[in-house]
Amino acid sequence: MSNATVAALPASKATVNDQIKYRSQAVAKPYFVAAIGLFIGQILFGLIIGLQYFKGDFLFPAIPFGTARMVHTNLLIVWLLFGFMGAGYFLIPEECERELYSPKLAIITFWVFLVAGALTILGYLGLPYNVLAHLTGNDLLPTMGRGYLEQPLITKVGIVLVALSFLFNLSMTLLSGRKTSISIVMMLGLWGLAIFFLFSFVNPNNLVLDKYFWWWVVHLWVEGVWELIMGAMLAFVLVKVTGVDREIIEKWLYLIIAMTLITGIIGTGHHYFWIGTPGYWQLLGSVFSALEPVPFFMMTVFAFNMVKRRRREHPNQAATLWALGTGVMSFLGAGVWGFLGTLSVVNYYTHGTQLTAAHGHMAFYGAYAMVVLTMISYTMPLLRGREANSAAAQKLEKTAFWVMTLAIVGITLSLTAAAVTQVSLQRLSAAPLSFMETQQHIMPMYWARFGFGLCFFTGLMMYVTSFFVTGKRES
Repeated sequence: MSNATVAALPASKATVNDQIKYRSQAVAKPYFVAAIGLFIGQILFGLIIGLQYFKGDFLFPAIPFGTARMVHTNLLIVWLLFGFMGAGYFLIPEECERELYSPKLAIITFWVFLVAGALTILGYLGLPYNVLAHLTGNDLLPTMGRGYLEQPLITKVGIVLVALSFLFNLSMTLLSGRKTSISIVMMLGLWGLAIFFLFSFVNPNNLVLDKYFWWWVVHLWVEGVWELIMGAMLAFVLVKVTGVDREIIEKWLYLIIAMTLITGIIGTGHHYFWIGTPGYWQLLGSVFSALEPVPFFMMTVFAFNMVKRRRREHPNQAATLWALGTGVMSFLGAGVWGFLGTLSVVNYYTHGTQLTAAHGHMAFYGAYAMVVLTMISYTMPLLRGREANSAAAQKLEKTAFWVMTLAIVGITLSLTAAAVTQVSLQRLSAAPLSFMETQQHIMPMYWARFGFGLCFFTGLMMYVTSFFVTGKRES
């Protein structure tokens, strides 16, 4: 730690612990804890809807399928946002070599976001959706009722205020400190996240326009600006655990984000095939979507290349494993499985089948869940006063990595098999079956998915438990 850093902290306590460089980085900890708690909730609701696929009255009418699915997807978004915010509060001060502009504002923002999120989930579970819409001002500005954007108007306004507070805090930190490629890319992604969320308030009466702008949030988040955040977080961790020259990692980062923006923005067209938009989107969407696996492949090569060229053996081997896993699984889930159904001539048959769910599960886990877990795995030991967890804790965490990763592969393969059966029986057969008849034929795949879901939940519990395992420290 530099003398300037020590001097910037209270004389009574130079650091919160003996590892983190800046005292204000500690505000990241509650964000990470909340992220993991919400992640557990997301998986629990995933198991509920998994059961409801073959036992439709499970927990009905208390938690109907539509409500459980809404909670499952909303918790996914919220816990990842908590993870991104925690990463920003840890990463930006260290990259900028100065304390966070306002730690107090970061804590206030945390509680506002957590309470607003909890009240929204309680609203989903405790009120009929139309009643919730009426009570929260949807009649004034209709924004509800669309997938992933089901949040009430007041919640959406709250998210915007939270985002502005968060971005103001980080931007002021960046402006008065050192500028690095990692911090700039991270801030570009975070600002993009906030800007594109504003399109959630755009809800045209025309269904084609509604879907057109809906994808400006959903697609340009997960296949655009979120990838910048992911790249910055992965680069930050790799700088720390490998000791490779920053210049080398930054060159890779620039290449990755360039390909991400080129393919991701125009690649939005693969969602415009069948919604009433002009026919040229079939060509543009197919071509640029076919290129979308490229940045994910580059991330995989990037991660393995940096670890191969490492100049130090960092004691936090679990974080290194998560970083490598992020590259591989994001390429498979977002890249390979995304490509399987993205060409218009193929999508004509696969659209609306379980192939979309197969891609979604592996892509969200591989690209975003894993990179947040990578960041948590690296930072939480530091925030608790050590460079790495004990050998026993890391062994359990690595086991959790493999259980969760193999489980998500099992879920993806089960849903892919279901999709192949759907297309064969419902869309290619000379005597096509109805939707419900087809569902009966793919019921075994749903049982397999539920079994793998239980395995995934077990792995997640192992991951959480690893942070409480004591023993001889790695450093």
